[in-house]
Amino acid sequence: MHALCLSCVKLRRRIAPFIFAVLFFLALPPAGAQTEQAYASARERMVAGQIEARGIKHPSVLRAMLKVPRHQFVPDGLRALAYEDTALPIGEGQTISQPYMVALMTELINPRPDMKVLEIGTGSGYQAAILAELCRSVYTVEIVEVLAKRAGRLLSRLYPNVHVRIGDGYGGWPEAAPFDAVLVTCAPTSVPRPLIEQLREGGKMVIPVGAPGNQKLYVLTKKKGRLQQQAVIDVLFVPMLNSKGIRY
Repeated sequence: MHALCLSCVKLRRRIAPFIFAVLFFLALPPAGAQTEQAYASARERMVAGQIEARGIKHPSVLRAMLKVPRHQFVPDGLRALAYEDTALPIGEGQTISQPYMVALMTELINPRPDMKVLEIGTGSGYQAAILAELCRSVYTVEIVEVLAKRAGRLLSRLYPNVHVRIGDGYGGWPEAAPFDAVLVTCAPTSVPRPLIEQLREGGKMVIPVGAPGNQKLYVLTKKKGRLQQQAVIDVLFVPMLNSKGIRY
């Protein structure tokens, strides 16, 4: 009996490392879960280091930036860079904006759950997703058909309160007006009159204006039918173009 127990002990000692290794690997989350955990950690670093550190304080905006999976809105080959402090190409000569810029523009409209927002320049759909986390409904217009369809497919799976239209953003979305806020992610050389008309009294428009190399981001507040203008920072956005590729 004693010899038998001793041999069992020796056997257990020999196989214990293998049992431990098996249990360790069984305890690991699946590869996909590991990847999602890594992306979640990257979002936390992005919000702390790029957004809060630059002065963004709106609690709901910070929560939305922590929640929305930015990597799903960039091309597969660039997903490793999704949470870096930079804009990234998404094809068709367009980009997904730098995370800080998305957070800043969102904070500037002071988003609320009861708001209806118009976005001009859907692009990847990421800005619309952030707005959808914060506002009742989002109407977004994209002139590049390929981008509009791609973003529309992704957004329809994630956010039923986002409506995507293929078209010239200069004219806005008159059937859904008025809007509590208008957010423009491409730069005209002057503020489009239709967007002013579709902005509700007391509403805010956040828009980059100017030629490349000489653009500023403005917050425009509609008071008694007129716009009060506040310059925020110098920026660099893709130009607002019509269907023929001519800059507005």
